[in-house]
Amino acid sequence: MLFYPPVKDTRIRFDTRTEFSLELKRRVDAYFRATGRSRGGGARMMVKTAIIFAWLFASYAGLLALGGSWVAVVVFGLSCGLATAGLGMAVQHDGGHLAYSEHRGVNRAAATVLDLLGASSYVWRVKHGVIHHTYTNIEGVDDDLDAAPFARMAPGQPHRRLHRFQHLYMWPLYGLLTAKWFLFDDFSNLARGRLGDHRIRRPRGADLAIFIAGKLAHFTWALLIPILVFGLGKGLVFYAALSIACGVTLSVVFQLAHCVEEAQFPTVAEAQAHTRDFAAHQLATTVDFARDNKLLSWYVGGLNFQAVHHLFPRVSHLHYPALAKIVEQTAAEFGVRYRATAKLWTALRSHYRWLRRMGSGEAVGLA
Repeated sequence: MLFYPPVKDTRIRFDTRTEFSLELKRRVDAYFRATGRSRGGGARMMVKTAIIFAWLFASYAGLLALGGSWVAVVVFGLSCGLATAGLGMAVQHDGGHLAYSEHRGVNRAAATVLDLLGASSYVWRVKHGVIHHTYTNIEGVDDDLDAAPFARMAPGQPHRRLHRFQHLYMWPLYGLLTAKWFLFDDFSNLARGRLGDHRIRRPRGADLAIFIAGKLAHFTWALLIPILVFGLGKGLVFYAALSIACGVTLSVVFQLAHCVEEAQFPTVAEAQAHTRDFAAHQLATTVDFARDNKLLSWYVGGLNFQAVHHLFPRVSHLHYPALAKIVEQTAAEFGVRYRATAKLWTALRSHYRWLRRMGSGEAVGLA
């Protein structure tokens, strides 16, 4: 299940060979043998990729053809932002986890879609693939929980006075996170050679070339061309609309799986106290939501099944609904809680309440 080495010696140890973990693996392996299906996405993923790219291209073409008005700039900017978020969740995410295809080159191509969208697939591979997937929701280690100084996402994080209102201001602020990520975080992380407390090797060779080419390509299509065609003001508004739509979508989807009342937030001390069952840890810190919403599942690349994804990251998201039934049944047999929220609206309210509780300064115990 773990396929990346840790980048920091946290003295946190996971056991991936517990009876529960091994039984999960056996049953999932049996599912693929019985169905004869590939663990990758196959032709269905190719079609899905083409549809979302067509959405992005049509939105961008609409901008160039009809973007003379401020309304058109905003509308097509929002549409491009939603399309880029869809590509990130449904295409790049599978590629980055080697789950898009059984062919390594195809996975690499799918992963580098993120570079065209503005973020570094190289940094993502460490930040998300290594740190988040290994140390999920462990305060002070999982860098994805760190939204300081703007937000307090976990009980062990310091509380500031402005956090009292985070349940109100974080929703629009999520829209700025992708622009910060694209414009600042990637460069800062690589310049310092660190992601939080974790060391990160600076990219070389092909990785460096992809990083540079991706940034140039993104800022050319998303910022420079709109400015040259429509002027500075409309070009900046387009980029802002794109970033807001993409940022809110990506951030909220992540938060609904991890920063909600149902999830656990172990401290480093708690995580170091004993070797943790990796599968049980993932089910304790990750919450699935709206599993019956097929349209949502299609758009977010199965990230409403993030508990399943954390257990089997090398399996295409197209298989998550089937695997969720296996995980839920196996967890019940082993007395492990499988956390799931039935509706999208319920998950949104849970995140709202969690932001409010964390903003109050409450040191909430484990769920």
